[in-house]
Formats: sequence, C-alpha cells, structure tokens
Amino acid sequence: MGELRGTHVPVLLERCLELLAPALGRNGRTVHVDATLGLAGHAEAVLEAHPNTVLIGLDRDTEALAHARVRLARFADRVHLEHAVYDELPEVLDRLGYPAIDGALFDLGVSSLQLDAADRGFAYAQDAPLDMRMDQTRGVTAEEVVNTYSHPELARVLRVYGEEKFAGRIASAIIRERERARITSSARLAELVRESIPAPARRTGGHPAKRTFQALRIEVNRELAALESALPAALDKLTVGGRLVVLSYHSLEDRLTKHALADRVRSTGPIDLPVELPGSGPTFRLLSRGAELPGEAEVAANPRAASVRLRAAERIDPNAAQQGRTDRERYRRRVKAMHQPGTATTGSGADPAPPGDGSGTDEEGEGT
Repeated sequence: MGELRGTHVPVLLERCLELLAPALGRNGRTVHVDATLGLAGHAEAVLEAHPNTVLIGLDRDTEALAHARVRLARFADRVHLEHAVYDELPEVLDRLGYPAIDGALFDLGVSSLQLDAADRGFAYAQDAPLDMRMDQTRGVTAEEVVNTYSHPELARVLRVYGEEKFAGRIASAIIRERERARITSSARLAELVRESIPAPARRTGGHPAKRTFQALRIEVNRELAALESALPAALDKLTVGGRLVVLSYHSLEDRLTKHALADRVRSTGPIDLPVELPGSGPTFRLLSRGAELPGEAEVAANPRAASVRLRAAERIDPNAAQQGRTDRERYRRRVKAMHQPGTATTGSGADPAPPGDGSGTDEEGEGT
C-alpha cells in the first residue's frame, strides 16, 4: 500500500460521538457499525471513546479499507473490516454472528480519498479517466455511462440525481461529442458541460460540472438504491436504546433518510383513537428537530462539511412509549373534565401535573 492520498477530516465528529455515546457507553459489550468506513476517522474516535465497543466497518473501496486497516491496527482485537456496500449489512452481520447492533453511522457521499485521488475520475477540476467507481473491482464506469446511455437515459440521470435543470442540453452535447470520438476524460466531460450551460447560469452555483459529476457518480455506484434498502435494514438491527446517525451531503440522500426515519417515529394506528393500539406505536424517536447543519467553525475547519445535513434517531420500547401516551391521554381527559360546567375541583384549584418526565412527545428531539 502506498502513502495515503487525500486529507481526511471527519465531519461533525464531536456531534456524532455525542449522539452515539448513550448507546455505545452502556454496560457490557456494545456493537457499532460504520457503514461507510472510508479512512476511519469516525471509527477511530468511537473505538477510543468506548473501550468495550466492537466495530464493524464496511466500505466498497478496497484502497480505503487498506488504509483503515493500518489506522485501526491497535484495535485489531475488536474490529471487523468488511469489503461490502452498506446494503449488504444484514448478510455481513449474519456471517460475523451479530444478531443486533447498538450504534450505526452512515457518512454518505464521496470520500476524501476518492476526491483527492486524481486517477479515480471523481473530481471535475482534475483530468483523469472517467471511472467514478467506489469499488474498482466491479461495476460499470462513468465512461460506459456517458458513451452508451441514450439521450433520454442520460437526461434522466442528470435531472434526477444531479437536479440539473439543463440536463437535456448537456445530454445532447454528450451525444454529439461521442459520435465524433469516445469520451474518456473527466476534463473533456467537464468542458462539454460548461459549454452546454448558458453563460449567466455559469456565473452562479459553483463549478458548472458539479451537478453532472454528482449525478454520474450516483448512477455508477447505485448510491440511492443501496441507501434506500440499507437504512431500514440498519434500523431493524438496532437494539432498544440503539442509535443511528446519518450524514447526508445533498438533498436526495437527506430526503431518503428523512422518510426512512419518519416511517418509524409515528404511529400507524387510527389517529382518532384515544389510546394506541398494540403494535401500532412508534419504534424510534428523533434526536434532533429536522436536519442539523454545521456551524461556522466546523465549515471553517473543514470546508467539505459545508453541505452536510445530520439526522439521528434512537430505538425505543414501543410498550413503554404506548404507556406514556396512554397516561398523557388520561391527563388531558382529566383537565378537559375540570373545565366542564358543573365539574368540581379539589385542592388548590391548580391543574394536575402531567405524567412523564417532562421530555415532551416521542417526536421531539434532543436539540443541537
């Protein structure tokens, strides 16, 4: 293995550790999954903070795994590093003999290693072969996509995954260019994109090729399809009190994360019933209100954190949550009855204190 390529600064490291600590700091052995291990910055910090935690690290990039293995060598007795995509998590856990986990972290998007290694083709600012595979041992390359997809297919990829409003024009330029010669260079592709976008639009929103390269990377690596199945699988494996933290870097990732969590934090029973039906209550609670954004200090120290959105959730005991909601409903009924004509009150006349610990509803978060 050669020298490390790229500068790795873990995004929102302290906040991730803070959110995971209640789950990983419990008595006895705990199990944490880093679903996007990368260069292992977050993983190293977790292992240092929690001596009783076993780490299962997944990554599809063999070069990243090699570097992570060196970085985590001193923790070798409690580390499992797996060459796998995060949607393969259930199979990995079964193979290693872990039926459940206590923590999980998804740090999505492209890694520092992949961005800074010019020969990987991820960066539009550096000329390289059009590869963009996170796992260079399998799958189609970006070169194959741009040279074989039809105009409608290319336009769909750019519009949906890159949210590129000039998707049709860019797809047309790619088709015209490849009729003359095969497109093999990231620099040539970036130039084509720039020429396809009207001059006024090129002056805002960063590099004109940013959205196109993002879209191709997502298509090549099936990122959203993998995430869509990986998040529910990770949530299913968490123990009661276990926590999931997700770092997203564009709206499509964040939207999938939001929907995956929303399905777990609300009741599935009829909304007009006074009590929760057994088995219909929420199984998770959110740990923040909406998506948390990086602070100014974080972005100043690590510019790649500028677009990050953090969401987190904790698995709860649905029976305990159901009892809490039943108690609160009884309290609301007592208060309502006190204000009905002819209803007698006792004591000082003050309203009775609500049940519970004052923490609010299950949908409320811990804040930032």
